[in-house]
Amino acid sequence: MQEIQPAGTEKARTVSSMFGRIASQYDRGNRVLSLGRDQAWRRIAVRLLNPAPAERVLDIGAGTGDLSLALAKTAGSVVALDFSLPMLEIGAAKVFGARIPVSCVAGDALRLPFPNESFDAVATAFTVRNLAGMERGFAEIFRVLRPGGRLAILEFTRPGSRLVSAVYKPYLSLVLPRIGGRLTGDGPAYRYLAASINSFTTPKEMGALLTGAGFDGVRWRLLNWGTVAVHLGTRPGAPARQRGAGIHA
Repeated sequence: MQEIQPAGTEKARTVSSMFGRIASQYDRGNRVLSLGRDQAWRRIAVRLLNPAPAERVLDIGAGTGDLSLALAKTAGSVVALDFSLPMLEIGAAKVFGARIPVSCVAGDALRLPFPNESFDAVATAFTVRNLAGMERGFAEIFRVLRPGGRLAILEFTRPGSRLVSAVYKPYLSLVLPRIGGRLTGDGPAYRYLAASINSFTTPKEMGALLTGAGFDGVRWRLLNWGTVAVHLGTRPGAPARQRGAGIHA
């Protein structure tokens, strides 16, 4: 795979370098810091997206492949895309070992290397928060989705409950960087993680961004006491096979 230079700002280069440094310990860190819940969150996102056996699904920011593996259990095929080659190489090894229909592609979420209307569904987990421009990323997702195509975004969010926030903020600022740093040897990466969550959008704000990007039926489901959300949306228009059926009728 060829090295990918992410589009845009210093943030994109910083994020790419950071994920490359922690790639070998990324899965371990996820399991410990989420208390083993991160895989369950991915399964919920897949269930809400509901990919069908005939559908082609894109996993943006696929990283080490956990979401792609979950998608492949029901989708016809999955394309796993990431701009961090160390992360993608770990994901490719998982996919090869599992012998399932997943192909790995090195690429940038802000310049997706696919033609218009290439996918029936798009999923992404813990990625949009790291994009140099969310609006541009949503525009690219909209472009590669077929009419009637569906989107699921799994991401951390700021809890609406004051009680949960009172516990969650100290965990983010004090506990998470310390444990993440010990697990991976890269404290700055987990200080970035905490800061990026603290400054991220609320579920309502994310929903407004998706609606502004042209998605219909935007809604979300809160998980883990409101600290994680799955946002869903649909590109307007009926799938091509449904439009064709209507014409022939």
